[in-house]
Amino acid sequence: MIAIKSEQEITILRANGKLLAGVLAEVAAAAREGVSTFELDELAEQRIREAGAEPAFKGYRGYPATLCTSINEQVVHGIPSRDRILSRGDLLSVDVGLEKDGLFVDMATTVAIGTTDPSALRLLEITEQSLWEGISQVTMGNRLSDVSHAIGSYVEREGFYVVREYVGHGIGRKLHEDPQIPNYGPPGQGPRLKPGMVLAIEPMVKVDPEPTKLETDDWTVTTGSGGLAAHFEHTVLVTENDAEVLTGGGD
Repeated sequence: MIAIKSEQEITILRANGKLLAGVLAEVAAAAREGVSTFELDELAEQRIREAGAEPAFKGYRGYPATLCTSINEQVVHGIPSRDRILSRGDLLSVDVGLEKDGLFVDMATTVAIGTTDPSALRLLEITEQSLWEGISQVTMGNRLSDVSHAIGSYVEREGFYVVREYVGHGIGRKLHEDPQIPNYGPPGQGPRLKPGMVLAIEPMVKVDPEPTKLETDDWTVTTGSGGLAAHFEHTVLVTENDAEVLTGGGD
């Protein structure tokens, strides 16, 4: 069952989303050539705890860090490391969540470190736009799969491939709630969207159609061919009108 959040919970989620957007913006700005992913993780944890919140990922199912930092062929769940130093031309996906006052928010972005090639920049552009294509379908009365279809059909038209093994999700009282939100599929299926539902929509896009691989650390997911991947995510509230992006960072 998809939980409907109360007005009080929505107020908290708005504040949490704004806080998380600020943290991720600072981390993305700090992601430069020569910086380790461990340093970015330390920064994120410090900022989250300074705000009286808790990192959502750290300790979740045994995950050891505040951030997921996935580079180049890594799709999601890359573990920050002192030994992983960012290099010019890397694509870095940063996924982060927090909990405060009993409610969770989650978001992700992918950034290019220094200059990179046009094909990589296009992957970022298409992945981010696919997120907005999905968000455009978050409106009262639409079906859940309308979101999935909007993402997947856009990505395929642009010549890329969505990751099928990992999906978006409901969020709020828990980090992962019902429903699961694939990034592909036909429209017009699944439950109707109702005001008060909160969804973490997160397209993961890659350059190859091959299944992803799980690395030996049992966390890091990579593309099947070793080609590039990108990941963007927002926590979104269903309203009676247009979707409200809780992690948008606006006033």
